Amino acid sequence: MDTRPEAPPPLSGIRIVEIGHFIAAPFATRVLGDLGAEIIKIEPPDGDPVRGWGAQSNGASLWWSVHGRNKRSVAVDLKSPEGVEAVGRVIARSDALIENQRPGGLARLGFDLKRLQELRPGLVVAHVSGYGQTGPMRDRAAFGVIGEAIGGLRHLTDHPPGTTDMPPPRVGISIGDSVAGLYAVIGVLAGLLRRDGRTDSRGADDDQICTVDIALTEAVLSLMEGIVTEYGALGLVRQPVGARIASAAPTSAYPSADGRWVIIAANSDLLFQRLTALIGRADLAARPELQSNAGRLKHVDELDEAISAWSRQFDAGRLAELLAKADIPSTLIYTAAEIADDPQFRARGMVREVSDPRHGNLLHPGIVPHFPDSPGAIRCTGPDVGQDTEAVLAEIAGYSKDEIKLLYQKGVIA
Repeated sequence: MDTRPEAPPPLSGIRIVEIGHFIAAPFATRVLGDLGAEIIKIEPPDGDPVRGWGAQSNGASLWWSVHGRNKRSVAVDLKSPEGVEAVGRVIARSDALIENQRPGGLARLGFDLKRLQELRPGLVVAHVSGYGQTGPMRDRAAFGVIGEAIGGLRHLTDHPPGTTDMPPPRVGISIGDSVAGLYAVIGVLAGLLRRDGRTDSRGADDDQICTVDIALTEAVLSLMEGIVTEYGALGLVRQPVGARIASAAPTSAYPSADGRWVIIAANSDLLFQRLTALIGRADLAARPELQSNAGRLKHVDELDEAISAWSRQFDAGRLAELLAKADIPSTLIYTAAEIADDPQFRARGMVREVSDPRHGNLLHPGIVPHFPDSPGAIRCTGPDVGQDTEAVLAEIAGYSKDEIKLLYQKGVIA
């Protein structure tokens, strides 16, 4: 048994200020906080609006328990000079700042690059916005759903052409915001490495502000595989394919006898041989035109029909057993109920129980990525608005008790 003492989390000792709202910037800081960074969330006295999103319990959002975890909440009126001063003193003792105002919004609050450079030389500043800090559309309003549409995702998640007149469905979560948040995490970590002289691009004595510019639209587009390259070279506009994969077959969702759907991904020559043996269709495996992926793509309708005819004979649970035994990549399509009970998620702590002061015991998603020797931790659930204002202003910003009391009296902090 490994008896080495557990190392501190990977980002222990890093302090990051979040001036963010809704999803993108707060998601980035949640990831960084999970990995051990100290997160100071600056929010208005009435709180981040996202606190009211999602299902409620005991008058509070359950999602906020996750979205706001591992953060310290400082409620400050940034429309007041005293509020700007207080936040500036926190920034002065921090390593990075992540924000998702519209371009120029941070400067309008009183934190342009010149001021940030004065406060904290070498600060890493990540800007997350709809279209980026430059370009003709930089000032347009946007949310993640706009990034998903412009980045090409909403087109590919549409129904296949000619199958319905329903509007193009979205993924079901705010994936555009979350992807942008992950790029903000990558940018901040790269900026910190560069600042500290850990890369060749910059020396440790260079203390200029390092800015990171993340656009929701670009974050989504970066995931779109070869769609732009295919169009540029061939004039090909990739079309929605529903449950299938456009470049491999057979891969799709197949029906079960009890009305569930099972994903089967037999998209290699070996896996196709295994699947045809399992479903009793050796004749398909023997046909020359089905010996390659390119050939199977040409006959995908026929293959899906054969697989569906077999899958409809079994309940979903039995289908999963048969496919797993044959070592074919496959799964039930999970709901939250299956996720909560999944033994693999439980074994790795990806579904874990935490105690929340407002809700009692809750299930939380775990921490990604996983560092076995120095794991992050869920140190606290999403805090109340301003829960840490006094402590942060005293410990980090250096305010005295009398100064903090005066800020409360003026309504600058909450």
